[in-house]
Amino acid sequence: MKIATIIIRILLGLVFAMSSIVYFLHLFPQPELKGALKLFNEGMAASVYLLPFVKGTEFVCAIAFLSGRYVTLASVIIFPIILNIILVHSFLAPEGLPVAIFLLLGVLFLAYTNRKNYVTLFVAK
Repeated sequence: MKIATIIIRILLGLVFAMSSIVYFLHLFPQPELKGALKLFNEGMAASVYLLPFVKGTEFVCAIAFLSGRYVTLASVIIFPIILNIILVHSFLAPEGLPVAIFLLLGVLFLAYTNRKNYVTLFVAK
């Protein structure tokens, strides 16, 4: 189980790190988007702050996943982003759904393996 945790953690870290690096350094031209996905992406880009904020958050979480430090916190922070990725690919771009499902299952697996760290979040005081 420990080896699987390390592998999933590293894979998630690499996916988010590469996604962020490609976005910030403009390493590849953006593929041509069509329809509702194009409109959605243009709306996010028009807000000016949203995409850099999301990609910056992904990068910080990727560093946490790759280093193995603060994995529990990174899992909590990245979960809403992954949920949005799942929803976007479910409704607007189904061809990207396999990667989105991997991200969701990966972060849920990490949450399960670190479940003892989440106990204090659910204590009513």
